[in-house]
Amino acid sequence: MVLKDSRGDQDIMAKKVLVAYYSWSGTTKRLAQQINSQVPGSTIFEIKVPDNTFSNDMNKTSDISKRQLANNDLPEVVEQVEKLNDYDLVLVGGPVWSGAISTPVMSFLNDIQGFSGQVAPVYTDAGSYDGYEASFKKSAGKLDVIKGFEGHQDLNAWLEQVTR
Repeated sequence: MVLKDSRGDQDIMAKKVLVAYYSWSGTTKRLAQQINSQVPGSTIFEIKVPDNTFSNDMNKTSDISKRQLANNDLPEVVEQVEKLNDYDLVLVGGPVWSGAISTPVMSFLNDIQGFSGQVAPVYTDAGSYDGYEASFKKSAGKLDVIKGFEGHQDLNAWLEQVTR
């Protein structure tokens, strides 16, 4: 993949990017689609869990996820990424739940522990994201985690930095 630098006058080689996301309300999905449209050649992958894993009610979903964590019973991701190691970078999008990563994103990170490239969190929130990146890094285990993106920052500047 080739991108223009910030001046628009030089070609630079960029990483092969997978945009993987879990979206409970649709907010993270919209951000993932925006990222996918702005990174030429990137692939988008929706992290899905079985239907009816969570409620449509935010408070009930929070309670369900807290029980999952307390019981160490994370939801299953129903599809896996094919040829994951063909990518250089996986941008992992998800909502902030109680200041931490959502349980579907935790499951995805567990599933990709053999990935040899870099991963970066991409997260959307309603204002309570302190500690998200530390939570993400802890859940990522041995994965090579780089600086992430919080949904209200400058997306273009961040993408230029992480996709080079």
